[in-house]
Amino acid sequence: MEKELTRRERLREIFFNDDTRSGRAFDIGVLVAIVLSLLTLFVESMPSLHPTVRLVLNILEGLLTVLFTAEYILRLYCAESPRGYALSLWGIIDLVAVLPPYLTFFLPGARYMLVLRAVRFLRIFRIFRLFAFINEGHLLLRAVGKSMHKIAVYFLFVLVLTCVLGTLMFIIESGQPGSGFTDIGTSIYWAITTLSTVGYGDITPVTHLGRLLSGFIMLLGYTIIAIPTGIVSASFIDETREPVREGHCPRCDYKVRKSDRYCSHCGEKL
Repeated sequence: MEKELTRRERLREIFFNDDTRSGRAFDIGVLVAIVLSLLTLFVESMPSLHPTVRLVLNILEGLLTVLFTAEYILRLYCAESPRGYALSLWGIIDLVAVLPPYLTFFLPGARYMLVLRAVRFLRIFRIFRLFAFINEGHLLLRAVGKSMHKIAVYFLFVLVLTCVLGTLMFIIESGQPGSGFTDIGTSIYWAITTLSTVGYGDITPVTHLGRLLSGFIMLLGYTIIAIPTGIVSASFIDETREPVREGHCPRCDYKVRKSDRYCSHCGEKL
């Protein structure tokens, strides 16, 4: 029993503790395997690939799938709380990275969802101690969270606006020779692509009034796109200017003293 407990602790140190040399080496090895897996996926998607090369890539992909499956099972085995790990953010990401090859038995195209393994690259910030990037990421997430209500109202406004503009263009263009505005749904699709300044060009107005309205929507799109950026930017600035609260850094939430001028963890000016 003591030997089994020691083995689990050793595995836990390798799989979950990137402060140790073995843990960091393991995480770097996993990242290398992910890169190899993605390169295999990209090359294999080429239609003109030689059958022998495709076979080699399929074998390599199978070996990598076995590797990632074994890694996930071992993480469950050595975790202090297997249920807690399985339901955690990283546990769900690890599971999603393992599942696609097995889903191909039901959905042949699901194998290309292996690209989701790239999400595990987020661990690179933790492995190489890039705390500045992590802290900035948390800061951005808090700013976006505070802006969600404003963005939701803005999104609803844009949704209504595209419906109105699309319907108006349908009234103007419908029935005209060579017009692509055959129904309101198609007209709303055109309004979305035009207002977002994408402009595929697959549908264009043929009347002078329709072209005038189209030009107005294009100019309106430039002003509308800037609004959500301004909302998030304002919240981001508010977050960075937030004073120290309850002895914690406003950026990384690390404990600081009232006399500190800078956070000892992330370097934020207090």
